[in-house]
Amino acid sequence: MKKIFLFLLLAISANVFSQIMNPVKWTTAVKKISASEYELIASATISGNWHLYSQSVPKGGPSSTSFVFEPNANYLKKGNTNEDAGHTVNDPVFKMKITYFEGKAVFKQRIKLKKPNSKFKVNVVVEYMTCNDSQCLPPKEVDLVFDIK
Repeated sequence: MKKIFLFLLLAISANVFSQIMNPVKWTTAVKKISASEYELIASATISGNWHLYSQSVPKGGPSSTSFVFEPNANYLKKGNTNEDAGHTVNDPVFKMKITYFEGKAVFKQRIKLKKPNSKFKVNVVVEYMTCNDSQCLPPKEVDLVFDIK
């Protein structure tokens, strides 16, 4: 009985620890605009009182969110990755105006297919940093995949 209790305690602790150290969950979606144009949507769900920084953070501040699109002969990027408005505050720690997201953030990138109605995957690496009121986690990279059908 003691072994079962210990096992359950460790399993619950590991789950709580992993959630604390990974407060952002990413999902992807693809919206067809036309036969040759699509919108790639990366959504971040941000736990508790954690926040995720904008793509536009002044030099000397925390690491900004960035997206690196793996080169692919099937598409061309149209413009830059757009993001929601977020919250802009005078951050007392970094002593500058910083934009961040709480709860959820949505990033959108338009692409144009080189061959209309082709099927392939767009691989993207997102690098981001999260903080709460008492700590910041080091920047993290996550692989995202967008399935163009």
